[in-house]
Amino acid sequence: MMDNWNIHLMEWHFEDTIQWRRHLHMNPELSYQEKETSAFIAQKLLEFGIDVKTGIGGYGVVGTIYNGEGPIVALRADMDALPIQDEKACEYRSTVMDVMHACGHDGHVASLLSAARLLNQHRDKWKGELRFIFQPAEEVSPGGAQAMIKEGVLKGVDAIYGVHLWAPLKLGQIATREGAMMAAVDDFNLTIYGRGGHGGIPNACIDTVVIGAAIVQQLQSIVSRNVSPLEPAVITVGSIQAGSTQNVIADRAVLKGTIRSFNPEVRELLRARLETMVEHMCAMYGATFQLDYKVGYPAVVNPAAEAARVERVVRETFGEEYVAATEMMMPAEDFSYYLNEIPGCFVFVGAGNDEGAKYPHHHPRFDIEEQAMLHASKLLIALALDVLSSGNIVIKK
Repeated sequence: MMDNWNIHLMEWHFEDTIQWRRHLHMNPELSYQEKETSAFIAQKLLEFGIDVKTGIGGYGVVGTIYNGEGPIVALRADMDALPIQDEKACEYRSTVMDVMHACGHDGHVASLLSAARLLNQHRDKWKGELRFIFQPAEEVSPGGAQAMIKEGVLKGVDAIYGVHLWAPLKLGQIATREGAMMAAVDDFNLTIYGRGGHGGIPNACIDTVVIGAAIVQQLQSIVSRNVSPLEPAVITVGSIQAGSTQNVIADRAVLKGTIRSFNPEVRELLRARLETMVEHMCAMYGATFQLDYKVGYPAVVNPAAEAARVERVVRETFGEEYVAATEMMMPAEDFSYYLNEIPGCFVFVGAGNDEGAKYPHHHPRFDIEEQAMLHASKLLIALALDVLSSGNIVIKK
């Protein structure tokens, strides 16, 4: 057992963490386009004296510290932004039109950079290997996790941890859960082909608006009548587009939707019922169709032992008052792919307040309470040390 590791807050240079996060917030890049973000991360890791590999699974970056024989622990942060116009009034608002960090990934990067720097500075406190995984393209399926795994980022790794700065949780709360935590996600794009014509002569047409509306209504019966009420599931049609004016019957309609679930058997059922329903509804009206069904991320499932580790480490590092609970939720995360390969845990770190950080994720005015990044860095360090050295971290003010 290692003695408690006492770290004074001044060692964190937390002003750097804030500066890095604000730089990234002002210069966001969309999924699969994170060229400058990747270069920024790599440069910082090199400045810290950490070995760096770039171009992994796209713009992925991995920093590695080998510090003798011992366990191998990976810590992961995602780095992509969203196609949303930043509507905040602050000095660090996005400078890129219609692109912003509306989910906290800029804070994830800054938090992991801080953890990497400090762990590298204190190599005398632990033995083993640390891998800092900076992942691109979390927001858009197929995502960046699978590509990075294929290129070997998890080879030999004993455990992996990731945090999400979470605005629905107030600052000072840290939450995870054992088992299913975030949903599996699939998306679909349905094009219905009918026969257009005059709005006053519908009998000569095959009206795709009517067919699309009928399908939207019937899809809701899948969850309510085919899925057990004890199983969480959602089918949402988020977009329906057809026609261009009031007196012309549209010859095609396009529906776009998303499907969320946790149980793999339910996931298969939802797809099968959707495909059958679309086929039969279109046939009933005399239309044809094209259905593009995109299988997305699996559910995030935390092993019981690792969820218990997180809760214990939070108590030891921060105190009982920081331990919070989270319910299963329908947003998805490709951290699930890592957990399908090795043990680990995904954790929400409270980043909300009653002032600027009160808007939901993916909102044009989304922001985080920046003090949450200190909590995220501390937690990542504490989890790594718990595996590497069976010690605890104590942060002294």
